[in-house]
Amino acid sequence: MFNVADHFVDRNLELGRGDRVALFTPRGATTYSELAALCNRIGNVLLGLGARRGERVLLALSDGVEFVATWYAAQKIGAVTAEVYTFLQPKDYRYFLDYTGANVVVADPVTLGQLREAGTEGRQLLVVGGNDLRDNEHDFAALVAEASDALDPAPTTRDDIAIWKFTTGSTGAPKACVHTAASPITSHESYGLGVLGISQDDIVLPVPKLFFGYARDLTALYPFGVGGAGIAFPERTTADRIFELIARFRPTILVNVPTMMSAMLAHSDASTQDLGSLRLCTSAGEALPAELHRRWEETFGVEVVDGIGSSEAYHIYISNRPGAARQGSCGQVVPGYTARVVDDDGAEVPDGEVGTLEVTGGTVALEYFGDEEKSAATYRGDTVHTGDLFSRDTDGFFYYHGRADDLLKSGGIWVAPSEIEHCLIGHDDVLECGVAGFEVDGLVRPRAYVVPREGVAGSPELAAALREYVRARLAGHKCPQEIVFVTSLPRTTNGKLDRRALRAMA
Repeated sequence: MFNVADHFVDRNLELGRGDRVALFTPRGATTYSELAALCNRIGNVLLGLGARRGERVLLALSDGVEFVATWYAAQKIGAVTAEVYTFLQPKDYRYFLDYTGANVVVADPVTLGQLREAGTEGRQLLVVGGNDLRDNEHDFAALVAEASDALDPAPTTRDDIAIWKFTTGSTGAPKACVHTAASPITSHESYGLGVLGISQDDIVLPVPKLFFGYARDLTALYPFGVGGAGIAFPERTTADRIFELIARFRPTILVNVPTMMSAMLAHSDASTQDLGSLRLCTSAGEALPAELHRRWEETFGVEVVDGIGSSEAYHIYISNRPGAARQGSCGQVVPGYTARVVDDDGAEVPDGEVGTLEVTGGTVALEYFGDEEKSAATYRGDTVHTGDLFSRDTDGFFYYHGRADDLLKSGGIWVAPSEIEHCLIGHDDVLECGVAGFEVDGLVRPRAYVVPREGVAGSPELAAALREYVRARLAGHKCPQEIVFVTSLPRTTNGKLDRRALRAMA
């Protein structure tokens, strides 16, 4: 028998950690005893609204105690959790409502209006902080206050489906990677403990929001497995807000993404910020350029532990190690996983050559829900065919070369846009950049979309300087034919560069 909430929340009470802080928020601290009682109350409310074991509960909820407690409450009653971003359009919520088939949806004032416009007929909405509720909409605080704080965990096992993790939707509609209850505990042991060494002394601050599994697991799962603490805040993430939260809560781990690392470095007060409480900063979600990695450690003095994972394999499966990172590399295989770089025929390529990454481990999803064809192409038992281009060196360090379906053929030679992006990000005047192909006289050429750093204006002179910068470091056919200056880049809800939208711009 295994229940995710029983292991990661209730077990802390059994081990005498009830008075330890589980979650810090701008409203105050919540202990494990308080969190466990709240989970039980919410679990009873969910049952009262008709949520049942094996059925999806959809969370469209801002980060906070309610998000974390509701997620665990759904797990405790044996339901399947699915979470979505809180700043979507009605059409997007319509898609997730239909796709998940959730009969119980948990919302708040940020999402309620959009959900109503999407259409929630026939579903029960549990609304945090809601006013003027309509039919089938229920006040979270009122129902939770009336509910019992006694609740036995559902008799689930590690083989029961427990978690849906959505793909980013950068190449199509988001799909749910279906995971059993074995995935979170296995990932906790292999990555949280085996790589990061998370302990009860750690306090974790996430840059991405908790609907993104990378952030949720590192903030409110791995620390809970050892009696540590996470930090949750409802607002959109900015460099200013992250600096404020670091100063207030003094976290030991910062869960970061390269885009925010660049924004923090570009902040006018970057050099005066005190990040001394941090023992490490994780990076994932998108490739981390070696130059950005170097500048971060030089400016803030905080070690970066870069890695790569996916919803398909639950979390991180290749990672650098604290104290042994190689800049420009995603690191080595996480304990419990194996990885191969293969050619189009599935044969392993020699070290140093580029191929497609295959990962095998105990956290690989069962399927993409509702997509047999894509599932068959991606999942082969406990192996996932990632579609990511990698090479491996003789020491077992893996290097990312972009997505196979992102390659451009420029001058008759395949070019990875990420290689050009990583080069450009090293220029002092570049905050962000994305590269896409465009046609000139029937030929594909790379075009770079560049967000200049604050105080720098895009100009023909800067464009020429950037092209020369690339030409001095990369082969001539990799130099962007054009440089287009923009104020922002299109991004998915997870903060990744939205290449589909970028190609549309081209």
